[in-house]
Amino acid sequence: MDNIELYISRISKLANRNKELNREMNEIVGRYNFIQKQNDKYLNLLSNFSFEDEYVKKPRKKIHRFKRASLLYASIEGFEKLSGHSRAEHLMDKLDELQLAMDDIAKKYNILKIKTVGDIYIYGGGMIEENRTNPIDVILAAFEMQQAAIEINGGENNTAFWELSIGIHTGPVLAEPTGKKSAPYRLAGDAVNFTSRLGKACKAGNVNISAMTYELVKEFFTCNSSGEMPVKYKGLMESYYVEGILPDLINIENEGNTNRDFDVKYSLIQFLDIQEEVLDMMEQNLPEKLYYHNIKHTIDVVTEVELIGWAEGLNEEEILIVKLAALFHDSGHIISYDDHELNGTVIARKMLRKYNYSDEMLDTICKLIMATQFPPNPQSTLEKVICDSDLDYLGRTDFIPVSNMLYEELKVRKLVGSFNDWNEKQLKFIKKHQYFTDKAQNLREVNKNKQIERLEQLLAKESKPNNVAG
Repeated sequence: MDNIELYISRISKLANRNKELNREMNEIVGRYNFIQKQNDKYLNLLSNFSFEDEYVKKPRKKIHRFKRASLLYASIEGFEKLSGHSRAEHLMDKLDELQLAMDDIAKKYNILKIKTVGDIYIYGGGMIEENRTNPIDVILAAFEMQQAAIEINGGENNTAFWELSIGIHTGPVLAEPTGKKSAPYRLAGDAVNFTSRLGKACKAGNVNISAMTYELVKEFFTCNSSGEMPVKYKGLMESYYVEGILPDLINIENEGNTNRDFDVKYSLIQFLDIQEEVLDMMEQNLPEKLYYHNIKHTIDVVTEVELIGWAEGLNEEEILIVKLAALFHDSGHIISYDDHELNGTVIARKMLRKYNYSDEMLDTICKLIMATQFPPNPQSTLEKVICDSDLDYLGRTDFIPVSNMLYEELKVRKLVGSFNDWNEKQLKFIKKHQYFTDKAQNLREVNKNKQIERLEQLLAKESKPNNVAG
């Protein structure tokens, strides 16, 4: 398969994935809207009832609406074997060890412990901080909880006493704060009931997930059907046992752990959370009158580096790196207009460290950000991709209006003279400019030459003396 066919295949895969995610989101939004309508209906009914004046009406607590959280229902099995056991006290100590281990694992994956009822535990992923990776995080946590139970029982060769049945479901969750540390939320909606059903229907020692969770994690884990579960308003829904991490994503040297390919796939999903955070930061802190170096430009460059990157044969990790660099390349404008590339590297290092990026990857990202300094002089393929993407407008049909916005931005900062002078500088620069990647040359070079003609015509028109009416 040549580069063009490979490029088309990757774009097709991305399109199918986007279609799948859109379907998933439409389903979530539909369910959320239904819950909202039901809630409004009940509130209207409640308003018809009056109370005596001596009763003080308590303020309603704010309901948190999580668009996509992953609930984990864990039930500890083995209590039926405890009665009359000769080592009952020792086994209860082991139970305490397992409970503490489960809480530690939840903290490791940033998962909130919501409630404990006897031998049943409910955790929530994506509730301490909303994110798109919570279905993956919760399953990885579930695996570690199952492994903790095995080790507390004495390892694989010992007869299990305490076992875990785990059910996981992902979807919208309504949560009312309780003010209690031990049980921070009171959950509402059918997500809780469905998750508990998945857990109760699960064989001890397994992890049972809903179809919704399966759709979000199937590119990471081996899953097999465990049957169908009844769901209100939806009929029967498929459920799945998660058998383990996909073979291609397992660390061969340390079996059971993830490898670099897994981490890259995970980070590509996490990128959407990072992008949201960075764009929110820029929207709130960018100075006024940035007509060109604004959020729209950042989004354009992020989109373009992916398009050019796939066409140039970059792998998934390289695509991730160049997208992150594109995301941060103009973020430094919130600190100063001058040296914004250098300031962008400072912001990138600070923000990305909390997402556990290695120093090596941070160095590469920062080097790419610095490569966008004017004039471009890229040395590597990744630098060529981001430089071509940053100056993509030179070969677009909207070159003139975009160029005018850049002029207005520079003019208010007294960095450019008259509009005519600006057009002359643009013409001089665009004639010398070259795209460095094959994709950009094929995609933009023809249009760039047309822009040169348009600028020459515009300057020629401006240089002519005004006609005097006879």
